[in-house]
Amino acid sequence: MARQNNENTSMKDALSAFIQKNKLEKGIDKVDARAAWAKLMGNGVNNYTTEIELKFDTLYISLSSSVLREELSLGKSKIVRMINEEIGKEVVKKLVLR
Repeated sequence: MARQNNENTSMKDALSAFIQKNKLEKGIDKVDARAAWAKLMGNGVNNYTTEIELKFDTLYISLSSSVLREELSLGKSKIVRMINEEIGKEVVKKLVLR
């Protein structure tokens, strides 16, 4: 059974402690990166997105449209900045469009 503390902790603090204790940060970051891409890019880009993968600090995006890939490659640094702002911490340092 779980240990009970007499002091009150917020749900956010309890979840953060659980995530750190069980070493789940990398998995949470992967999910957050996928969600941020989907939210920021919208349906137009998401329709052409075939795969989203976060490895270490690089976000790999597979696109089915070469034209869209070229267009997005012009704003890579802005996309990285927007994704990190959406997540709330610096998770992505490099974006690779395939």
